[in-house]
Amino acid sequence: MNSYLEIATKAAREAGALLRENYETDLSVDAMHDHDIKLELDVRSQDLITSILLGAFPDHAIYGEEGIAGNSDSAIEWIVDPIDGTVNYFYGIPHFCVSIAMREAGVLKVGVIYDPMMDELYAVEAGGIPTRNGKPISASSRANLSEAVVTIGFSKSKEAMDAGMERYRAIAYQVRKSRMMGSAALALAYIACGRLDAYIEEQISLWDIAAGQLLVEAAGGSIKLSDSTSHPDKWGIVAHNGKLPLDGI
Repeated sequence: MNSYLEIATKAAREAGALLRENYETDLSVDAMHDHDIKLELDVRSQDLITSILLGAFPDHAIYGEEGIAGNSDSAIEWIVDPIDGTVNYFYGIPHFCVSIAMREAGVLKVGVIYDPMMDELYAVEAGGIPTRNGKPISASSRANLSEAVVTIGFSKSKEAMDAGMERYRAIAYQVRKSRMMGSAALALAYIACGRLDAYIEEQISLWDIAAGQLLVEAAGGSIKLSDSTSHPDKWGIVAHNGKLPLDGI
């Protein structure tokens, strides 16, 4: 591993250990929204990640779900989701992760996703082979929607949900099964290792998908981002194994 990937892995594992230690304990809620929850642990997890990354690379920038830090003028930026799947975490559903990516001059270079409950670490660097716990992974070979298992996400507003329903309706009756799992980063990791074949969501943020995008593309899959119709600063995403006929979705 290069030093960037090594430090990202260290940060993801330490943050994952923090999440595992606090799983199903009394959690402090910072904000309770209609379709989302913000935990004090989100902030603590990002602070831990930030301290590790900036401890190793003090001149870099941190862009995270819980705020920004470091040198905002740096060409190297770390993109952090300290708990992807916070609602799952809060309700005791063991499907969540830590996601850390690095981009340089806008180009993704490193991606790490760590699932602390499964103890699965997905890692990739640009031009390299994606891995899960050190072993190479690749997207599935399924080319027909009738064979595909697709995961979907519905976001945090009525407008996003309505638009997402329209995207999903285009393929809902054609796929083998649909799943709604609650973590965008793990959805992409699962496409990269062949557990899932596609993921669709109308409104998503950069920190949700940056590491997963690099994983999916390195594993032979495809990512299409489009401007969200429901939020000017977010994207719609269609990700798949690179073989399914989803270009028009």
